[in-house]
Amino acid sequence: MARQETSTDSRRHDGPHDGPDNSPRLRLKRKAPASGYVDGAWWPHSDDLPHELPDLVSVLAVRLGGVARVTYHLGEWAEAPRKMLVNDRFVKLDGYQRQPANTIGVLDGRGNRLVLLVVPSRTEADLAHTISMAAASADNTSTVDALLSTGA
Repeated sequence: MARQETSTDSRRHDGPHDGPDNSPRLRLKRKAPASGYVDGAWWPHSDDLPHELPDLVSVLAVRLGGVARVTYHLGEWAEAPRKMLVNDRFVKLDGYQRQPANTIGVLDGRGNRLVLLVVPSRTEADLAHTISMAAASADNTSTVDALLSTGA
């Protein structure tokens, strides 16, 4: 796996961004035994991972207890630091060329992991909603490509 070669920038983000337009657009499967390729879907507002992650991490901390690491595909995001301070916790960001396309991995400090389908930010709203709802369906076992191409 190719690691992103960036500095260890430790930008500080104290909490969610102001305004309703920046709230995370996220759908998760219910807590249950894992099924399918993803545990839900996230539709970010942009390809600026350092800007988008603080809100997502804040919401996922409720489910995971605290996010320690995020893995992502290097080619899908603007340059990101190696770690960020979010809500007084450092979150390690690891970019890889071999990370499955249109996914991010979110891990807590105990090894629990969520894999989220990333709906491209420029996706039309109705299609993004359909894709997100399908990805979060408890019995959905569709691949990432199938979800993105048909919303099923």
